[in-house]
Amino acid sequence: MFAAIDLGTNNCRLLIARPNAKAKTQPFNVVDAFSRIVRLGEGLGQTGMLSDDAMDRTVAALNICAGKIRKQRATRVDAVATEACRQATNYPAFVERVERDTGLKLRLISGQEEAAIGLAGCASLLNDATPRALVFDIGGGSTEVSWIDTTADRPRVLASRSVPLGVVTLSEKYGDGLELAEEHFDAIVRNTRRAFKQFSKRHGIVDAIERGDVQMVGTSGTITTVAGLHLNLPSYDRSKVDGMQMTVKEAQAVIGDLRSRDSDSRAMLGCIGRGRSDLVLPGCAVLEGLTTLWSVPTLSVADRGLREGMLLRMMQGKMPGKRRRPRRRSRTKDNGASAEQPTAQASKD
Repeated sequence: MFAAIDLGTNNCRLLIARPNAKAKTQPFNVVDAFSRIVRLGEGLGQTGMLSDDAMDRTVAALNICAGKIRKQRATRVDAVATEACRQATNYPAFVERVERDTGLKLRLISGQEEAAIGLAGCASLLNDATPRALVFDIGGGSTEVSWIDTTADRPRVLASRSVPLGVVTLSEKYGDGLELAEEHFDAIVRNTRRAFKQFSKRHGIVDAIERGDVQMVGTSGTITTVAGLHLNLPSYDRSKVDGMQMTVKEAQAVIGDLRSRDSDSRAMLGCIGRGRSDLVLPGCAVLEGLTTLWSVPTLSVADRGLREGMLLRMMQGKMPGKRRRPRRRSRTKDNGASAEQPTAQASKD
């Protein structure tokens, strides 16, 4: 049994799975899953440190993960930390606390490794008839874009770029906790385009798009939320969103509708909810920046990524995985788990 934990700026996510050697399209079967919004990066932009409250919430969630790993008797475990921990000056003390309190050992990965692992998780959605792909991940603390060659037996990363534009940090920088002003939305769009302009020029991406040689795949909460809203889902349904396609015009129509609403109205939408209503517009601004810089007409949507890539790599022997289950450590109070069902996983930033 294999377990993968993705500790992001906003969410703590777990997947536990066993290999499925007989099915090429479904290489593993998920036996347990968990996702909780912890907002580990809350206040990080102002202080450069993980706050005590954010660390408390995160350790509580990681304790739930550790309990599930023990229950399922997973023998290979990988737990990675991403942008919030990359930025935090007190990350060394935090990772020591996590191991002491939960038995889990976090592994800090770079933005480039994060992009490569995420690609492994959503590679099956790439169309090898189109020779190049842009795969983007709008996260809580950063946005990663990978430039992919799809002509080989397996998709290959030609280049990647990670920039510190994430929905949590942007919400704190520009929002008042509820709304994002029009001028700030436009500023995020411009900053996103600027952040990837040289990357695009260096690799001739616009020319390749004009030749019709590029497909575009988006993963993580922003694009999956936009896709769910486009489908008018009463509540988020992974089975209907993962692998679907929509046009950029359809995505822009959803973004326009969200911009016309206030925070309370957005929170009433089943694919958003009150816990994420302040994060949606910053993510949409990044998405608009990417899709106006690169005018690929159709987007593929992936509700999969880092955890799935981690599991696949561990199963292939390409990623370190702790061979023993985490021992039970000091008990941390569970302040309300939100279990994520394997058949209908929530997709959050």
